[in-house]
Amino acid sequence: MLRSLTLALALGAATPAAAFIAQNGLIVAPTGSDTFHVPWTGRSGAPAYWCAADDYVVRKLHLPPPGTKIYRYDRPMRRQGEGIAFDLDPARAQPTGLLLLQGGPGFSASFARTLCDETGVR
Repeated sequence: MLRSLTLALALGAATPAAAFIAQNGLIVAPTGSDTFHVPWTGRSGAPAYWCAADDYVVRKLHLPPPGTKIYRYDRPMRRQGEGIAFDLDPARAQPTGLLLLQGGPGFSASFARTLCDETGVR
């Protein structure tokens, strides 16, 4: 119990007040009205970032999963220490960074949720 409380306090002190902690433990920080960033946290792969993006869109922004598309707006080849930036506007969409076949750029929030299964979150 004390360890959990200490961890929660440490996370709270290390993240901006507006940050959202996704169910998979990744932090999501809003950068604009329809943009947000999932910072690099170590060994997380692209599916974990998309999972956190879905969680933010559904639980924080209260948008419907079937009708909401999430787009990546930075280049997929990220370097060590870089997170992933997301947008709800298709105008700046970049490739997803995942080798998956789904129509057009970005993923629906519903599809992004399926990537949570790969990361062990549900």
